Amino acid sequence: MKTVSIIIPVKEVNDYIRESLPEINSLDYDMKKVEVIVLPDEPEKIKGKFRFKLKVIPTGHIYPGEKRDIGINLSKGEIAAFIDDDVFPKKQWLKRAVEIFESGAQIGAVCGPAATPENDTYFRKVSGFIYSSFLGGGGYRYRYMPEKPRFVDDYPSCNLLIRRDVLKKVGGFNTEFWPGEDTVICLKIVKDLKLKIAYDPDVFVYHHRRDFFAGHMNQVTNYALHRGYFVKKFPETSLRPGYFIPSAFTAYLISFLYPLVFGMRWLSVWSVPLEIYVLLLFTDSIRTAGPAYAAPTMAGIFLTHIYYGVYFLKGLFSSRLNEEKQQTGADKKVVKRRKK
Repeated sequence: MKTVSIIIPVKEVNDYIRESLPEINSLDYDMKKVEVIVLPDEPEKIKGKFRFKLKVIPTGHIYPGEKRDIGINLSKGEIAAFIDDDVFPKKQWLKRAVEIFESGAQIGAVCGPAATPENDTYFRKVSGFIYSSFLGGGGYRYRYMPEKPRFVDDYPSCNLLIRRDVLKKVGGFNTEFWPGEDTVICLKIVKDLKLKIAYDPDVFVYHHRRDFFAGHMNQVTNYALHRGYFVKKFPETSLRPGYFIPSAFTAYLISFLYPLVFGMRWLSVWSVPLEIYVLLLFTDSIRTAGPAYAAPTMAGIFLTHIYYGVYFLKGLFSSRLNEEKQQTGADKKVVKRRKK
């Protein structure tokens, strides 16, 4: 049984991490072989008795990727398991992941679904339904709900486990991109080292969502902006048709100006794709979310497509992602300190 370091970057110790640690403590694993490294900005204490060794390491206000690299350098496990503070695992999570690692040396990393927990609020569940729907999640729904095992080349760091020797070879996360730090390290694993990233539905965690509308859309905006930029910087995993679909849909909606300006006789023909989309949107929302959540889920999927489509293009046509402009408040101070 391998030794494991669970690395959790946080801004501060919060209710989520207090929920997560007891769940980690209940894992079906020899917890004497597990250490948990929590990385808040400032010195803090976490109360509780755990079967694993707990380290709380203050880092100052830095990016999550940098926090993870500090955690890697201080860790002792053969495997580094990366989760977010708003994530908690099911009992078999670690045991199943280690089994996959032991199945072959070609497995450089392991990942699994991050599903919305039942104790999330109504509008956080709406966000989860958007991501796990056919129209909202598309070919990436397996990230938000259990699907069949497969190999992937890009996966979120909210549920990503990597061999220690692999981390040394790729130099850790070593990036200030956020979000997107996971895309960078996954590409190094599959492209530079020629190793595999194995997805398995039993490597399962629960992931609290952002509130719909504001929190969800802010997250979508950041994802889209970075993915659009990554089309140029990391085309191996970002130059894919699926990422362009929301922008194409947004352009189609804008094209309705044509029949409105040049003749309403074109409107009936022009609107056929939209009518099909609305029908699919309705049936997908009912099937995924059920009647109680269908209406906000429908609106959420539609708005997600628009926001993603616009900000994807913004990232695509940016000459560089100015990280300072993506941050506010204390984040800007960190960037300024780095420049001195």
